[in-house]
Amino acid sequence: MEYLNYSAIVIGSGLAGLYSAIKIEQNLQSGKVLLITKADLGESNSRYAQGGIVAVLKDNTEDSVASHITDTLNAGAGLSDFNVVKYISEYSDEVIKDLISLGVNFDRDENDNLIFTLEGAHSVKRILHCNGDATGRGIEKRLSSLVAQNENITKLQNTIAVELITEDETCKGVVIFDGANYKAVLSPVVILATGGLGQIYKNTTNPKCATGDGLALAYNAGAIMQDMEFVQFHPTALAVEGENKNFLISEAVRGEGAKLADRNGNYYMSQYHELEDLAPRDIVTRANYEQMAKSGEDCVFLDATLIDSDKLKKRFPNISQICLKNDIDISKDYIPVHPAAHYFMGGVKSNVDGRTSIKGLFAIGETASTGLHGANRLASNSLLECAVTAYSLAKYVKDNYISSTIQLTENIEKSLKKYSQELGFIEYDTDALKAELQDIMWNGVGIIRSEESLKTANTQLHNLKTKFLRNSKCLNISEYEFKNMLTVAQLIVNAAINRKESRGAHYRTDYPYTKDIAEHNCIIKQQGELSFVR
Repeated sequence: MEYLNYSAIVIGSGLAGLYSAIKIEQNLQSGKVLLITKADLGESNSRYAQGGIVAVLKDNTEDSVASHITDTLNAGAGLSDFNVVKYISEYSDEVIKDLISLGVNFDRDENDNLIFTLEGAHSVKRILHCNGDATGRGIEKRLSSLVAQNENITKLQNTIAVELITEDETCKGVVIFDGANYKAVLSPVVILATGGLGQIYKNTTNPKCATGDGLALAYNAGAIMQDMEFVQFHPTALAVEGENKNFLISEAVRGEGAKLADRNGNYYMSQYHELEDLAPRDIVTRANYEQMAKSGEDCVFLDATLIDSDKLKKRFPNISQICLKNDIDISKDYIPVHPAAHYFMGGVKSNVDGRTSIKGLFAIGETASTGLHGANRLASNSLLECAVTAYSLAKYVKDNYISSTIQLTENIEKSLKKYSQELGFIEYDTDALKAELQDIMWNGVGIIRSEESLKTANTQLHNLKTKFLRNSKCLNISEYEFKNMLTVAQLIVNAAINRKESRGAHYRTDYPYTKDIAEHNCIIKQQGELSFVR
């Protein structure tokens, strides 16, 4: 096996991964950064974020840190960490302006002023966007370009991280696999920025690469995991078949005035929440789910014809184009939509600078659980969290880590021998295995849950695991993905069984009420137990 050494390793090329690589490289006195991505550079959940990024800017006199904190805490259903929310909100101005200095072009009006828009559960307009409804793509494109041009950042694409190298409760590197060869990369700084896990569900807005890899890596290494039961389902994914199935219809469309309706054109959100169509996502999602159950149909409808047609096309060019490809003119026709898995609020327990329970291991972005989102993420806080935690991580690394070479020890070499051994050839149909897992999770651990559905899913996942005889080394990247998906799915089920209440995105029909005192849900691998801590 080949051994490499870097000053820092970044795993993932979404906003969090790209931005952290850029900022760490800026601070390096010597050495290089390695960025590893399972897909092509920039392919990630961040790329598909449409609505925008929260920007609590000092120049926006209508907004304030206090207002954003209140909105975030309200959406988080009692589980958001006040100090984390405050930190990320306060750093918003500095980080957004840094992104602008790096060449990220947020949309501006004719007077060159930044354009702010409104999304669900926000009390004021504070959302910035790029190219109308392609914010994630706009940010990713610019940061990917900067990374691609930077000679001090080595890029490895189409490569998966399969194991964290740990010794003496310290992370010292990672084993990577490009589909043919394994390499061990050593570094004092290993950053998980691998995104979410939407692909463990049958319906998701996430790209194919979102298989929970970083979550499984951290858990298998013994890191503390937090709030694993909280999966956010977006209420409005495009309900069509084909290549645009589950394409995200941004919450910003409702922010501009669109309303949810049944087939007969009846608007129904006033029955569910005083904020109606701009209620928190968990409430809108369950409302859509209930309406679909009542009608027996597989979708509800979004009426965007309420928005001026010229404004609609200018503000949402990408959504307009995708809908037209499916014979839907959003200026005239209702958009068929249904809920889909969208974002993961849980993850590797970490601080705002990415530190985890394992020394040298950092987690940022959707892979991490900082306490910002609580039980239900506020719209467009995700990209802001990616940016602020990446920025803070780079500062922490600069102040606390000296570029050094990790020494290869006998224990490390011994633990990695398995990757040089022959693997008994069993050809698994991973597409079929993944589809079975996705059905189990959608049906039993989805929008509406119960003790019965969760325990049934738990049994089904256990039975599925007995079909897959890979404990460590796998034959190909797809097998590693399925192994990771199975690990993460079981963590979610176990956490969901143990949270005997309904809170935010976690809704149980047998425990429909929310407890007076909120608890955080931590899974500690070393002890093999699940416990609640405040």
